[in-house]
Amino acid sequence: MTLEILYFAWLRERIGAPRESVETSAATVADLVAELVARDDRHAAALSDMRAIRVAVDQELSGLDSPLAGAREVAFFPPMTGG
Repeated sequence: MTLEILYFAWLRERIGAPRESVETSAATVADLVAELVARDDRHAAALSDMRAIRVAVDQELSGLDSPLAGAREVAFFPPMTGG
């Protein structure tokens, strides 16, 4: 399947792109992260600590164990605070 991957804030800076289309066979977000980390040093550095990163699948906050079947978009972003 092809997924549109979005990167926000410092993740975008470390990877060097705000988005990319990725052909993947990943079943879960964790599988996708493993594939991205294996791609190159930029992805490996940016996604090295998933405790500091939030994930949304098709604009819905998700966990690493979330399935990707039928998904079109995955976004990675740092935690946000509000006030």
